[in-house]
Amino acid sequence: MRVAVIPGDGIGPEVISAAVRAIEVVADDLEMVTADMGLGAFQRTGSYLPERTLELLRDVPAALFGAITSPLSYDASYRSPLLRIRKEFDLYANIRPVRRLQPDIGMVDLDVIIVRENTEGMYTGVERDIDGGVVTERKVTRRACERLVDRAVRLCREQGRKRLTCVHKSNVLRRSDGLFREVFYERTEGQGIETNDMLVDAAAAALVSKPRELDVLVTLNLYGDILSDEAAALAGGLGFAPSVNMGDKLALFEPTHGSAPDIAGKGLANPVAAMLSAAMMLRHLGMGEKASRMERAIEGTLSRGNRTADAGGRLGTEGFTTAYLEVLGSL
Repeated sequence: MRVAVIPGDGIGPEVISAAVRAIEVVADDLEMVTADMGLGAFQRTGSYLPERTLELLRDVPAALFGAITSPLSYDASYRSPLLRIRKEFDLYANIRPVRRLQPDIGMVDLDVIIVRENTEGMYTGVERDIDGGVVTERKVTRRACERLVDRAVRLCREQGRKRLTCVHKSNVLRRSDGLFREVFYERTEGQGIETNDMLVDAAAAALVSKPRELDVLVTLNLYGDILSDEAAALAGGLGFAPSVNMGDKLALFEPTHGSAPDIAGKGLANPVAAMLSAAMMLRHLGMGEKASRMERAIEGTLSRGNRTADAGGRLGTEGFTTAYLEVLGSL
């Protein structure tokens, strides 16, 4: 089986290299083909998303991606290659699990999964000037809501999750968020899963004050983007937060942190989010035991006091990776 590996920019190549080394320990029969994307790709090839990369993604079930850096100066012709991939491959569900991995990491005992709509909402990119300002068009369709909720229900079943919460703001956005809430209850009726709904501001507060009452949250694009970053910060930081952009044919796995150009090349990046994203990819490919082995090794490495600076430790990327591979090899 082949998968694509797209290191990207900034700290992307550093953390993806660590994740690839971990995959090679547990799944050496997996063929990993490296591809190019991002600002570095543009500087090398003249394209932020080379055609060769698109051709590869059309031919694989999954990809592991690092991060990209946007142009430093405004460029009217620039189009995010990641957003283009999401649209071209219809990666409609962004799934972000957030879990506190050790009692002394982070501030809140969280174990939640946020399922976020990935193609519509505020991120349509359709804006127009008006007298004295700008109007951004927000799009919410029944089809997008239905398949997102269906994906969340499937995830609950696959992972044995008991409660699914719809997060919205239908008290203000009565038609758009109202449609999402309506579809949520239509599609979850009779599915054998406990359901409820919350306003997005209440959900943001609950992540802090009632974390153990939350299980799986399904929500629209902007809300999910903000809530998942909040949750990650509470559980230890973006360095511990994996994710997947999920479609019906392709799944793109990535750490939720950005390219962090301020620390790129310094060997300081936390590779855990990339490693957890790699484990998610293996599980998606039917390698559940290998994925679990990678995840157990992360907890074992952290429990021995091996930490990068963002988690209060003294190890750099390479030091943590070396310690992790030792634990992984012993399991």
